[in-house]
Amino acid sequence: MNRSNGASGRIGSAAVQIAKYFGAEVTGVCSTLRLEFVKSLGADKVIDYTKEDFSTNGETYDLIFDILGKSSFSGCKDSLKQNGQYLLASFKIKQLYQMLWTSMFSSKKVVCALSQEKPEDLIFLKELIEKRKIKSVIDRSFPFDQTAEAHRYVESGQKKGDVVITI
Repeated sequence: MNRSNGASGRIGSAAVQIAKYFGAEVTGVCSTLRLEFVKSLGADKVIDYTKEDFSTNGETYDLIFDILGKSSFSGCKDSLKQNGQYLLASFKIKQLYQMLWTSMFSSKKVVCALSQEKPEDLIFLKELIEKRKIKSVIDRSFPFDQTAEAHRYVESGQKKGDVVITI
């Protein structure tokens, strides 16, 4: 079972859909207001982080994708199945030691987002969108002269999917 923390934002909404495309059983983590939205993306189960901490509920996962980097490293590591993987899209320097230690001395692996996009991957995603296998989720669009307002909206934590600036 895969788990996506931050499942309603730009990266999370794509991650849920891509994981489902590849046949994964997906558990998404988001706030109360976004539960139905994340279900509509294909999540099999959705955990409301305001009511439940996925890392202490006794469930274990093959893969945890921590998009926001706000979850407890040790809690995530302990919630992995044997040979599970913990993917971090954002991490703090203090977690670097934990990542190395976990990957070197356990059957669990930690991967952080230090990769470059490959043209063939972007083409694949474009094709999935064109074939309507996944959808690009755009919450709002702002004109260029309202960029500051768009930034405030993103920082408010209210967005679902992505925010676009039109030029």
